[in-house]
Amino acid sequence: MDEKSRLLQLTAVIMGLISIYFLIGGSWLIWLGGSWYYFILGLSLLLTSILIWQGNGFAYLVFSLILVFSGIWALWEVGLRWWLLVPRLWVWFVIGLFLLFPWWRKRFTLDRSAMFTTLAVIFVAMIGIISLFFAPDTIKGRIENPATLTVNQTQVADSDWIAYGGTNAGLHYSSLNQITPQNIHQLKEVWRIRTGDMPTDGDPVELTNENTPLKVNDSLYTCTAHGWVLALEPETGKTKWKFNPTINLEGAKDFRGWAHMTCRGLSYYDADRYLAKQPDIDVALRVKNSSCPKRLFLPTADAKLVALNADTGQLCSDFGQQGVVDLKQGIGDFAPGGYYSTSPALATQALVIIGGHVTDDASTNEPSGVVRAFDVQNGKLIWNWDSGNPEATTPLAAGKIYTRNSPNVWSIMSADEEHGLVYLPLGNQTPDQYGADRTPATEKYASGIVALDINTGKVRWNYQFTHHDLWDMDVPSQPILLDLQTQYGMTPAVIQPTKQGSLYVLNRLTGEPIVPIDEVIAPQGAVAGDWTAKTQPRSRLNLLPNPLTENDMWGATPFDQLSCRIAFKSLRYEGQYTPPSLQGSLIYPGNVGVMNWGGVAVDPVHQQIFASPNYMAFVSKLVPQSDVNQQSGHASEGKGLQPNKGAPYAVELHPFLSLVGFPCQAPSWGNVTGIDLLASKVVWSHPNGTSYDNTPIIKLPFSVGVPAMGGPILTAGGVAFLSGTLDRFIRGYEVATGKEIWKSRLPAGGQATPMTFKGNDGRQYIVLVVGGHGSFGTKMGDYIIAYALDENNY
Repeated sequence: MDEKSRLLQLTAVIMGLISIYFLIGGSWLIWLGGSWYYFILGLSLLLTSILIWQGNGFAYLVFSLILVFSGIWALWEVGLRWWLLVPRLWVWFVIGLFLLFPWWRKRFTLDRSAMFTTLAVIFVAMIGIISLFFAPDTIKGRIENPATLTVNQTQVADSDWIAYGGTNAGLHYSSLNQITPQNIHQLKEVWRIRTGDMPTDGDPVELTNENTPLKVNDSLYTCTAHGWVLALEPETGKTKWKFNPTINLEGAKDFRGWAHMTCRGLSYYDADRYLAKQPDIDVALRVKNSSCPKRLFLPTADAKLVALNADTGQLCSDFGQQGVVDLKQGIGDFAPGGYYSTSPALATQALVIIGGHVTDDASTNEPSGVVRAFDVQNGKLIWNWDSGNPEATTPLAAGKIYTRNSPNVWSIMSADEEHGLVYLPLGNQTPDQYGADRTPATEKYASGIVALDINTGKVRWNYQFTHHDLWDMDVPSQPILLDLQTQYGMTPAVIQPTKQGSLYVLNRLTGEPIVPIDEVIAPQGAVAGDWTAKTQPRSRLNLLPNPLTENDMWGATPFDQLSCRIAFKSLRYEGQYTPPSLQGSLIYPGNVGVMNWGGVAVDPVHQQIFASPNYMAFVSKLVPQSDVNQQSGHASEGKGLQPNKGAPYAVELHPFLSLVGFPCQAPSWGNVTGIDLLASKVVWSHPNGTSYDNTPIIKLPFSVGVPAMGGPILTAGGVAFLSGTLDRFIRGYEVATGKEIWKSRLPAGGQATPMTFKGNDGRQYIVLVVGGHGSFGTKMGDYIIAYALDENNY
């Protein structure tokens, strides 16, 4: 036997092994109630391998039928959706081309049968080419609401960016209009600095750089993951001063704590700002006459609230104990890193208000989710609101402990100081996936929004967005306050983006829905001892994806696609709100959410929303504690086994991925979307971001639409900016259509929300923290980068 004959037989053996994989996997899928295609494919490939071994030209005919059959089946399942067609067909297309090489044809009898393979290859190629001209998952449109509305200027950022969301209204909108769709191509990097704060061996895995800087007091203020504060010259990035809180990293790598280490932002207070409006404000007068009339508030990862002189970076000695309030007071025991505020405090005219992150799924005896309001000048506790004991807002007595394990506020709060209200986005009670032991107070306030009287902490109203939350559907992003044009005229509104995909639009004074909210029937059948709510509230304004089907299963090849189909059919899935189970349940949208802490941006002038929804499925499987080695637990969101000590079940929680690590559900996994608030509807939507930094060996910039962790901003120039995608770019978009009109390559992951301001030189700047995200998997860094138009073009 010559070498070529041995190669022919080797090819037949490989084809036979492939056929066995599809015969076994296809049989399994049929047994689970899935498609017969893979079993039929396996039989056909087995016959092809036998004919190749024999050198029989009928191999061409059989393989031609495989190509044509696969093409027709793929069209029937997914239509002309290119990203779903290609993984189903490309392997067989490549094999078909290989078989058409002259060397192969000469090895077979009935050589003329190869013409059938030629036609089949052309057929499959034409399907792929034609599908390139279709975009069935894209919504094209244009938002053209006239700019005729009178805007509440206290809600809008102007030359400065004075709070995390631009202002305490959280719109992520600036009235600056120097950068436009017409000149954005001239936007370029004008300065870049490195903070020096890089990951160390003692850090937790989820070290993240999610900071949005402030621009105020003629300075740019930013914080790093380790809590360093830098004051920069806004136009150059030159450091004015730096503060290092030297946080205690005890136990940072211990699975029982330190699920996160981040600093999303700082808070700023200027006494003159309030005295200009109301000269008789007692607190502002005290601050004005103190050594720190302008102060920054920094939450640290070792559970402190620090007040700094915004001019010098020195501690404000009149606040708390020499500039520090110990947030551990009244909290009780917790593992290192198990309690602190990852988000900026809310600075108002008299108070600095702060919540706290609590480690998910570590135990049933975690710290309280209490929200506390301190005197902005001296740090004295004025009121506390604990959702486990909501009526007791009088400051907790010394030696007492707040309600253990009550739902917390880990995200960003908003304030309407004109009406005396503060808005809290509430999390759920840990453990996330088991709720049999939750109290009535928990059931009332968890996973919803609560409006408190800003002076007393008393509840004015609340609205729950997930009943008896078993899916970690925390309310993750800052409530957005704006005056909304409705059929009844301008209405004070709050818009709350959520993980489950709904954008709840409520009257911010009463909590009554402005956009209708329907109670939809939800799947039943929780694990023994627990229960599920019969209905769940869904806003008619939502970015909820369609329920998954077997046809939506994806993979880089037919091999991992088959494995994903088997996994899909093996899991419990009855649509959104499928309860966690011992079998393993598919949770879609997953606990990362359609929207997370990055939220959305709102243009109050044109009454439109710019959103960047994510679409990633997760698997949630309950594990009886008798089957768990507690030492293997890892209390970090989305990673492995969560211990849930004290509950009957631990939980395995992870993304729904294929054998090669790609999502099992088809793209897009991340979009940009434009919403017309006047019409309360989605006007445009399309995939956002590429595979550039997530393809092996060669960087391939396929526009699949990738997840983003970080939020957008909008400007009056008609331009939006977003940087949080898995590929390392910051992008600019035309707001009216969502068209990408500018991008710039980043040196690390850009998992933060940009901001914008006007410099003393008259230029509009866009600034971004570029530091990466440990659990998101992007490259870590320590950069801050500023962009502006060329000096001759603004």
